[in-house]
Amino acid sequence: MVFGNHGVPSRQAAQPDYATALTKSLLYFEAQRSGRLPPTQRVQWRGDSALKDGADHGVDLTGGYYDSGDNVKFGFPMAFTVTMLLWSVVEHRDRLAAAGELGHTLQAVRWGADYLAKAYAHPDVLYVNVGDGNSDPACWERPEDMDTPRRAHMVNATHPGSDVAAETAAALALAAASVAFTGPHGDPRYALTLLKHAKHLFQFAKNHRGLYQNSIPSARSFYSSSRDEDELLWAAVWLYIATGHQEYKAYIAGANNVGGVRQSLGWDDKFVGAQALVAKLILQGKLPNNGRHAEMRSNVESFLFNVLQHGDGRSGRLTPGGMLYLQPWSNLQDVTTAMFVLITHADHLAAAKASLQCGGVRLPPAQLVSFARSQVDYILGKNPMKMSYMVGVGKRYPLQPHHRGASLPSIRKYPGKISCGKGAEYFHRSAPNLNVIDGAIVGGPDNNDHYDDSRGNYQQGEPSTYTVAPILGVIARLLHN
Repeated sequence: MVFGNHGVPSRQAAQPDYATALTKSLLYFEAQRSGRLPPTQRVQWRGDSALKDGADHGVDLTGGYYDSGDNVKFGFPMAFTVTMLLWSVVEHRDRLAAAGELGHTLQAVRWGADYLAKAYAHPDVLYVNVGDGNSDPACWERPEDMDTPRRAHMVNATHPGSDVAAETAAALALAAASVAFTGPHGDPRYALTLLKHAKHLFQFAKNHRGLYQNSIPSARSFYSSSRDEDELLWAAVWLYIATGHQEYKAYIAGANNVGGVRQSLGWDDKFVGAQALVAKLILQGKLPNNGRHAEMRSNVESFLFNVLQHGDGRSGRLTPGGMLYLQPWSNLQDVTTAMFVLITHADHLAAAKASLQCGGVRLPPAQLVSFARSQVDYILGKNPMKMSYMVGVGKRYPLQPHHRGASLPSIRKYPGKISCGKGAEYFHRSAPNLNVIDGAIVGGPDNNDHYDDSRGNYQQGEPSTYTVAPILGVIARLLHN
């Protein structure tokens, strides 16, 4: 592979098929659906599943998304996934429409937003997880066959979860404020309901502080939260964008912790996202470039300098083949979120006729876009393995992603129940998965650009919704400059 400046792959080779990648990334969300599937379902190897979720509490918790290759519904990463999907709509609605994929994007958004709205079943009660994170991973079973416990877990005033409540508030505020559900073709009544829920959840989170895994111990081993200040700040910014209300503006300006310079943006750490939004508002003249606001803009721009390999390395180094590398477990989740922030901030800088500056270095917006393109191209096949890490895209892609439904016979072709024991036989097969989970992005290669395509290799081979959601907007942006 030939490289240009700062390790960015050159564009001498043919560009990957962005249009196909965009289409298939949205198909992936249909493969992750829980609940009763709609008549418009395009992924036909899936069927209805988990139709009694919430019955143990007398509430309807059907719907939503399975997070990765298992069958548990985890509310914390699901809310982040919906937020990132919606952020793509906010920034790239016209580009998604030009690609013919806006409708499918809004369907993906609404499938998640509907569930999050239902999960806020009562005042100061938010249902977070459905399923058992211990028994489910031990059983290799289709979602349509699940017989592992489907207990619903909640946070409330006496058992708080301000982190997950604020993250859900962010998702619902963004859904309400975005053009997704407003305007002449929107659903204003639905938008008002979501905004009402978002306001209440933010207040609930502020009034009842506490990390959700302390209230739901079973969550501690899976999606454990580090803090809640980032989610509260993230939610406040989105609520300010949604409403313009001074209480949210004051919260942002008076935040005790704005994160400093972070390593990454992800389901557990939202500081970079909040900082990027504040930077956008500064560039648009909607917030002053002083105090906490200026600090947040400086922080996110320092983060981006690190991503661009001009900083201290805390946001990853490039592999020999040119991939941004931060961690051995599902590294591409950090790459896709970083590229979303990078390309989004590049557009905001360009609109303000500004450049990215840190110390004596000045980088034009086009250089930020070029780096983002190099990472997307790497994911889609321009890498030493000559493998696309998005399933179903390109001539060569992973054949054994760590995913239950994809690896087992389709319920359409084999309607008989497949037990845990029988499912284990499929897990241990060396053959390709029986169903192609189009659009899934696996965890990705190691720091030497090597990928082991083995179903048991969950660190590299398990796809997740929060890895795919950020890349939608990036691909739309690259497809339609």
